[in-house]
Amino acid sequence: MIIVMKPGAPMQECEKIKNGLINNGFQINEIVGVNMTILGVIGDTSTLDINLLRVNDWVEKVMRVQEPFKRANRMFHPEDSVVDVNGIKIGGKKIVVMAGPCSVETEEQIISVAKSVKLGGAAMLRGGAFKPRTSPYSFQGLKEKGLELLKIAKQETGLPIVTEIMSADKIERFVEDVDVIQVGARNMQNFELLKELGKTNKPILLKRGLSATIEEWIMSAEYIMAGGNDNVILCERGIRTFETYTRNTLDLSAIPAVKKLSHLPIVIDPSHASGMWWMVEPMAKAAIAAGADGLIIEVHNDPEHALCDGAQSLKPERFAHLMGELKGIAQIIGREM
Repeated sequence: MIIVMKPGAPMQECEKIKNGLINNGFQINEIVGVNMTILGVIGDTSTLDINLLRVNDWVEKVMRVQEPFKRANRMFHPEDSVVDVNGIKIGGKKIVVMAGPCSVETEEQIISVAKSVKLGGAAMLRGGAFKPRTSPYSFQGLKEKGLELLKIAKQETGLPIVTEIMSADKIERFVEDVDVIQVGARNMQNFELLKELGKTNKPILLKRGLSATIEEWIMSAEYIMAGGNDNVILCERGIRTFETYTRNTLDLSAIPAVKKLSHLPIVIDPSHASGMWWMVEPMAKAAIAAGADGLIIEVHNDPEHALCDGAQSLKPERFAHLMGELKGIAQIIGREM
């Protein structure tokens, strides 16, 4: 339920309503704006009499929220949320690009790619240390050693690190060493992991599951936010459909859908969505035109010999060229790169 207070409503009136609801077992999410205050009521509000709330002279309107997600709901938070990563704002006017190899392979490789993507205009370094793979015989990542190599690349370039977590027992290490913790598509509904991440204050990049609906995806974000961590970034990385030509099917309609339903920022992963490097560029352009707040793009200095997903990785020179073209699209829609 949403309670919108009238402009200029006295603080004591807001507190009176809040305390009454809290005493009846409800949680309150309060948003204080320039012109008005919004009270988001969380709990089984079917027992509340809306008409009694409307009796208060300082209540503008009362609305029931139909969607099961509350904290992630735009009705609870009309303004776009901006997630701050070491001073880099995701969800603001500037479009943020995260780039790097699918997996960390060697110190030379990750430092070389990190320097290249920074030169090309990337704001963050992505790279997998722990790799979830369909086959148990595929390269699974360098694990803890990979995290150490990412830290070295960060020291060399200053780029914040984005990397995927696989299990809750690694959270303490990730909170210490990683700037944005990625939850992969396979773990989108690992609710115990999401609950534990909700106890941290780290930015979480939450990828959409292979067959997840938009509501299920936002509900996973709600798990993190319900634990107290509002620093959630949604990531559309393609969903599974009947089409087999591409690795997945990039759902660009998820961008305006998420923008309508939620205040959380959304980034697009055109690399995993298409699975082919030559599709990454047009899909990245389309994502920016559709209103994405950022991109996560795979870049490798030697994709022909990559240990993981070389076919969908751009070479550094192509990444730099793409970044130049994206700046023009961003300018047209009133944003910056």
